[in-house]
Amino acid sequence: MSVTNRLNLSAGAASVSVALVLVALKLWALGETGALSVAASLADSAMDLMVSLGGLMAIIYAARPPDEDHAFGHSSAEDLAALGQSVFIVISAGVIAFAAVARLLSEAPDNLRAEGRGMIVMAISIGLTLALVLWQRRVARQTGNRVVRADSLHYMGDLLPNIGAIISLWASARFGLYQIDSVVALGAAALLALGALRIGKGAWDALMDRRADPALVAGIEAIVADWPGVHGHHDLRTRSAGSTVFVNLHIELDGDQTLTEAHDIGAALKRAIIQAYPQTDVIIHKDPVR
Repeated sequence: MSVTNRLNLSAGAASVSVALVLVALKLWALGETGALSVAASLADSAMDLMVSLGGLMAIIYAARPPDEDHAFGHSSAEDLAALGQSVFIVISAGVIAFAAVARLLSEAPDNLRAEGRGMIVMAISIGLTLALVLWQRRVARQTGNRVVRADSLHYMGDLLPNIGAIISLWASARFGLYQIDSVVALGAAALLALGALRIGKGAWDALMDRRADPALVAGIEAIVADWPGVHGHHDLRTRSAGSTVFVNLHIELDGDQTLTEAHDIGAALKRAIIQAYPQTDVIIHKDPVR
C-alpha cells in the first residue's frame, strides 16, 4: 500500500475513533446537564460518526488498485463521497441555523444544571476535535484527498458549536443566560455552508472531468518546455479523480533518433513530472517534430 493511501486511511480511522469518543462523552454530559446546546452537539457528533464511517469506506474502496473493470483505479469514489458529504453538511448547517433561530425566538428557554461538568466534557471535545482537524489537514495537504478535506471541514465547523456550548453553560451558571450559543451557532452554520459548497464544487468538477488546477498545469508545461531533447508539446490534457490527477501529454522529438533514445527522454520527463507532482498519473505520447 502506498504512503498516500496509508495517510488517507489513518485520517479516516482517526475520524471514526474521535466521533465514537465524542458521542459517548456527550451522551453522559447531556444526562448530567439537560442542556439543549449539548444535545445539539451530541446530535452533530452522531451524524459525524455516520459521515466518517461512510468516508472511511470510500477511502478504503478508492485505495484498491486498478483492475480489469477499472483500468484507472477506483479513486472517483472519493469524489462521490465528498459530494455526498458536502450535501449533508449544507443540510446540517440549515438545521443548525433553524434551531438557533428557534431558540433565539423562544420565550421560555429551559433551565440548565451541572454546567461545570458539561463545560469539562465540551472542553475535552474541543481538544480531541482540534487534534483530529490538525491531522486531517496535514494529510489533505499531502494527498489532496477530498474526503479527508470535507471531513476536516465538518469537524472544524464543530469547534464553534462546542465553544458556543461552553459559553452557554458558563453564561447559564454565572448570569442565568441561556441563548448566547444560538448566535454562535448561526455563525458556525454560515461557515459550514460556505465551506461545503466549495468542496462540493471541487468534487463535482472532478466527476465532470474538469481540468486540473491551472497552477499544476502551468508547472507541468514549464517542466516540459525546458526538458532536454523535447522540441515542443501539444494536447496537454488533465482530469482529476479523487486525489489522483491524470495527465496526458504529447511531446515532439527528433524523428531521426532511435526508439530507445526517444523512450529514455519520455521516461525521464515522466519521472520529473511525478517527482514534482506526486499525485499525478502521467501518460506521454511521442511524436516526431515537424
